[in-house]
Amino acid sequence: MVGWRRREPYAIPRALGRFIEGWSRPRPEVPRQRRPNPGAVVDCAVYHGGARRPGHEHYTDAARVAGRQRDAFVWLGLHEPDEATMAAVGAVFGLHELTTEQATAGGHRPAAETIGEVTRLVLRTARYVEHEELTATSEVVDTGDVTVLVGRNFVITVRHGAAGALKPVREELEARPELLAAGPWAVAYAVCDRMVELYLEVAGQVERDLERVEESAFAQRVNAPGIAHIYQLKREMVEFKRAVLPLQEPLHKVVDGGVVPAALYPYLVDVRSRLSRAVDRVSGFDDLVNSILQARLAQVSVDQNNDMRKIASWAAIAAVQTAVAGLYGMNFTNLPGLDWKYGYPTVLLVMAVAAVALHRRLKKVGWL
Repeated sequence: MVGWRRREPYAIPRALGRFIEGWSRPRPEVPRQRRPNPGAVVDCAVYHGGARRPGHEHYTDAARVAGRQRDAFVWLGLHEPDEATMAAVGAVFGLHELTTEQATAGGHRPAAETIGEVTRLVLRTARYVEHEELTATSEVVDTGDVTVLVGRNFVITVRHGAAGALKPVREELEARPELLAAGPWAVAYAVCDRMVELYLEVAGQVERDLERVEESAFAQRVNAPGIAHIYQLKREMVEFKRAVLPLQEPLHKVVDGGVVPAALYPYLVDVRSRLSRAVDRVSGFDDLVNSILQARLAQVSVDQNNDMRKIASWAAIAAVQTAVAGLYGMNFTNLPGLDWKYGYPTVLLVMAVAAVALHRRLKKVGWL
């Protein structure tokens, strides 16, 4: 007790003072750290009433905010996500595991299907590759794919490949709030519209390549393209055709399936009509390439026949000289003209006259 009383005037007031000082001192504000989005996330935003909410939110926070507000939705843009990122996104938005697996892998055929409340729409992307001249290894059309997952209050776009960037789509759609107010299907419409527009742009540039190849194929033989060049162009057209033609059935299913809001129905019908024009042009390109290839093969055959004619003509001319020289080269004593003084010049003259006459005749009939 004595020791405790000696420390009482000093220990207790000092400890109490430190406690009061620490309680009353203002605590420094700790800045709230935002969770970084994965590298595959291109953009993530919440849209409400046709306008984008300010700030760059993590897709988990964006899903929670959109779930609390009526008529709000999340647009999450991904580019080539890995399995872990896509699995995490699927857990947040309630996607089926098969849907996440299909979205992770690229190279899918255009399709439209609904699993639960989520509609999966797959489109092929296309991009024209600039090149100075067509070669046997030229890349003319670069393709990829984009998957659009449309839910009640979210839309997720997953893009594979370098073609079909969706940043212009987001910018154009944000400039049209009346269209953006229609909800997640407005994004699906904008993506479809952008892909069909790219098809028509690529078709126009490919058409110029086909015109140049067609002109050179029927021009001078020196400038005519090789078979390998035309076949490479045909392979590129087949790849472009596989991107455009299969989209018709999925787009018909979406337009006539009754899942699209009535406000967006006329826009999707317009996209479908423009897709039909793109399909007609691409189908025509394929037929034109086949015609150019067949024509070039025919030209090659004709050129080979002409070469064989020329070779046969010169061989015939040389055969006359060979026959005469062969006869007089035999070791016979009774050959005419052996003892004649003008025999040797006469034989040379006969060989020359025969060669000239045969050459003129072959040239007249078109063999030389």
